[in-house]
Amino acid sequence: MSRATPLILATAIFMENMDSTVIATSLAAIAADIGTDPISLKLALTAYLVALAIFIPISSWMADRFGARRVFRLAMLVFMIGSIGCAFSGSLAQFVGARFIQGMGGAMMGPVARLVLVRMTPRHQLVDAMAWLTIPGLIGPIVGPPFGGFLTTYFSWHWIFIINIPIGLLGMALVGIALPNETRNKPRNIDGKGFVLAGLAFALFAFGCSVISLPALPPIYGFVAAALGIGLGYFYTRHALATEYPLLDLRLLRLPIFRVSVVAGSFFRLGQGAVPFLFPLMLQLSFGLSPFESGMVTFVAAVGALAAKFVANWIFKLWGFKYPLLIASLVSTLGILVMGFYVPSTPIPLILGILVFTGFWQSTFWTGSNAFVFADVEDKDAGQANVISQVWGQLMFAMGVAVGGGTLELAHRLRGGGELALADFHMAFFVVSAISAVAVVMFLRLPRNAGHQLMSGPHMH
Repeated sequence: MSRATPLILATAIFMENMDSTVIATSLAAIAADIGTDPISLKLALTAYLVALAIFIPISSWMADRFGARRVFRLAMLVFMIGSIGCAFSGSLAQFVGARFIQGMGGAMMGPVARLVLVRMTPRHQLVDAMAWLTIPGLIGPIVGPPFGGFLTTYFSWHWIFIINIPIGLLGMALVGIALPNETRNKPRNIDGKGFVLAGLAFALFAFGCSVISLPALPPIYGFVAAALGIGLGYFYTRHALATEYPLLDLRLLRLPIFRVSVVAGSFFRLGQGAVPFLFPLMLQLSFGLSPFESGMVTFVAAVGALAAKFVANWIFKLWGFKYPLLIASLVSTLGILVMGFYVPSTPIPLILGILVFTGFWQSTFWTGSNAFVFADVEDKDAGQANVISQVWGQLMFAMGVAVGGGTLELAHRLRGGGELALADFHMAFFVVSAISAVAVVMFLRLPRNAGHQLMSGPHMH
């Protein structure tokens, strides 16, 4: 297998990762332009993540049903249509709708790329191929904030979405040339009822939690939507436990390590999900940095993350899973807590140093937890475990944005309104770091040898 294949597939992941980091840097500018406030724009971030959570579960079924190459190209097309929609949005509702369309495309791109790679690559080359797939994905967050900030500051924010069009067209052309139209597995029947129940439950719950704290809509809408989402979630759970092949097989949560991975990972992601929303906004609104300057600050976390990719494997081989996951979640939580103490006079080199260090440990956490999820999962259930952890992860990132934005709005109201103040951001960081700290406690309680079965076998990525 040539190196070209993972790199071509990675164009999509690069486009998606760059896009999600770029938008955080440009939120304040977009909000000012379409006549809304920055906190309301968290709906656009949430809409994207909810679309991922709804459509990731059916991505592998679509690839089996219609062929991975066709689905992959279609996903890129949908993503580009969403990008054009974002660039031409004139209101909050249009922008949120366009982001949802982008999310539908994004939900198919990442998982289908991984699926194509797993099917085309001999097992002993898979680790290498996956590394080539993830490197452009990691470069996206490094390039994204300074590049997006540059376009927003010196041109206009519309360009951060228009730039996806040439990248997407190039990707579609390369996929057409280089990817074989592979043989398909016979798709198993899709759980249609589960798809509708789970999709509605995710969407209503995340929308509800975002709206509760929105200045734009009365909070009662949020409470009703969130309650409906929880109710549908209950019905989905009953349906899933009674169905042979449910969309998301919740029976896997009986496995102790899988359960800890998902639950502790949820608290970790809730904390991490809020930071890309809160931190660039604080730098721009309270520290007075331009989008370009704020992007130049935030991108260094990705430099630490890239460095970790080269040593993370070795760390887990040496120390097992418990202690590295514990240290990584502790450092990441403290990294959020420290943001609650930054003031405009805090030396920038100090902020940069802390970001590189926390970025390194966060990336180590992702590498370890991506493998740790599978520690007590049988091979036949690996696909389901992957989908559950991905979907739940996206949903928790969306919840992080909702909680971070909600705390910010609450602190702002308790203080009596007016402009967003530095104290409002500090309060949000304190609350979010407290949530993230739950993961530390859960990893602390793991047995010392948790995940040992991944160390001896050929599983370790």
